[in-house]
Amino acid sequence: TRRCLCISIIALLALGVVGAVIGFTVTFGLPPPTPVNRFCVTSGNQTGFLCDDRVTCLPASQICNRIRECVNGEDEQEKLCNDLPSNLPGYLIFRCSNPVYWIYADQKCNGANDCGDCSDEKGTCNCPPCGTQWWRCTPVFFEYCSCIPRALCQDRIQHCSDWSDEYACNR
Repeated sequence: TRRCLCISIIALLALGVVGAVIGFTVTFGLPPPTPVNRFCVTSGNQTGFLCDDRVTCLPASQICNRIRECVNGEDEQEKLCNDLPSNLPGYLIFRCSNPVYWIYADQKCNGANDCGDCSDEKGTCNCPPCGTQWWRCTPVFFEYCSCIPRALCQDRIQHCSDWSDEYACNR
């Protein structure tokens, strides 16, 4: 009958379309997933990693630390963490002046010598003033970058390049 013929033709056309889609997918592959933008700024005004909930923004140093801070664990995914720092987005890392070394972006300009050569505390850093328990100077050792603890003042050991820790600084 004509009705069966029409249904058969429609079914064959539908199967042909499905077959064409499958053939196209097998031949050319699935389109790559759209990359998720995970850049965010933390409440402490630092570069962060946005969790899937689109609310939680983790500081860069909490990514790939073996602790799942995001509800779905996307901060500890193997594809992100198996080849550090290569697999991390560039905004989450800072390369020290020695390119072999790197730190997380939120460790830059934090007053500590995380790179070992103070390159993370120079350049674009707007370093906060030294607190009351600190003395501002150019240290001779790289443990500190722009301030030393006042406990090191007048201890008969040079900590500042101009010796101000021994002559001008008071504990």
